[in-house]
Amino acid sequence: MISFENSAGKQLSAKLYMPADRKPHNFAIFAHCFTCNKNFTAVRYISAALAAEGFGVLSFDFTGLGMSEGDFSETNFSGSIDDLTSAAAFLEKEYVAPALIVGHSLGGAAAIFAANEIQAIKAVVTIGTPCSPQHVTNLLTGGIEEIEKKGAAEINIGGRPFTIKKQFVEDLKDQNLLNVVRKMRKAFLFLHSPQDKIVGIENAADLYAAAFHPKSFVSLDGADHLLSNTKDAKYAGDLIAAWATRYIEVPRKREVPTEKHVVAYLGSEEKFTTEIKAGRHHLTADEPESFGGNDFGPSPYAFVASGLAACTAMTLRLYAERKKWDLREVYVHISHEKTHLEDCRKCESEDGKIDHFDREIELVGDLDEAQKKRLLEIADKCPVHKTLESKTHISTKLKNSGIAL
Repeated sequence: MISFENSAGKQLSAKLYMPADRKPHNFAIFAHCFTCNKNFTAVRYISAALAAEGFGVLSFDFTGLGMSEGDFSETNFSGSIDDLTSAAAFLEKEYVAPALIVGHSLGGAAAIFAANEIQAIKAVVTIGTPCSPQHVTNLLTGGIEEIEKKGAAEINIGGRPFTIKKQFVEDLKDQNLLNVVRKMRKAFLFLHSPQDKIVGIENAADLYAAAFHPKSFVSLDGADHLLSNTKDAKYAGDLIAAWATRYIEVPRKREVPTEKHVVAYLGSEEKFTTEIKAGRHHLTADEPESFGGNDFGPSPYAFVASGLAACTAMTLRLYAERKKWDLREVYVHISHEKTHLEDCRKCESEDGKIDHFDREIELVGDLDEAQKKRLLEIADKCPVHKTLESKTHISTKLKNSGIAL
């Protein structure tokens, strides 16, 4: 966990999601929904999905929420915008100015206002965002009269009590979000669920109509307002990452040795979901739901089998081309007898088991029986095949430590 100071001198609690190699190609800011915090499902999974694609993502608790300093009852919508600009200033000072900003619900409205002030922001994403900040007053049903009369009221939002003062409501009335969108010349992505019962999807239509191109809209069909289903949040994160690279430059630096260096990162909030950086490529490994994972990616053994399958196909292609044989398509099917968790539970004992990979190859092309037989023999010469069948040594040490095995 980290923190930064806003313009009012309050310390805001934050978390910085990073890709596995800790070298993000760009930075992003995530603005959470009204009265939420940085630990909500949507915040965590979308930020993690962006990090898996090489982004550094700063998520934080707005003033008076979560672990941040301040009194929420003394804040207003303008204060949330200020918190976001302070977050951008923090990133610019400590890392690199953010190029992407993502906002959820009312946080999306604040993100748009902030993006209008932050020159470095090139792309803006909103999720379930109202086209007018005043929409939040719908959540204050039953308390508006008391707020108007007494200047404050305790409102139950999402099962939690919050004190809302008149100045908060008055500040919302002064904001004209659609006018700001009409003036902006940045790329927009609007994500919204047609089943959103808190903020109707017509809000996304109004925002989309107000924005200039380039702009995109994606329907999060079946999702609720908070994206409480982890698969909906992961889907949104993957969409945002893919879309953003269209409008944000991703440097293609030559890393040495690019093809040999692989890094895996498993965060404290995940059980098995592991982010991998292999050269320039970002991958995700996981376990099936039946083993307690999220099934967000192949298992470790599936990655091993994938390497064998891919290497086999490439080896056959190279050989056929050199021989000028008519090999048009190759399908390599691999199955493995053991599962990762079964091995891991017995990793300190020797039970005599061996790994068995069953490989079945389909060859498509005008090939005679002799050519097919030779290609089958060549499959065994694939480099990954040789590695798996050879006696392999793995040396292990703790990074920045003298401890080694």
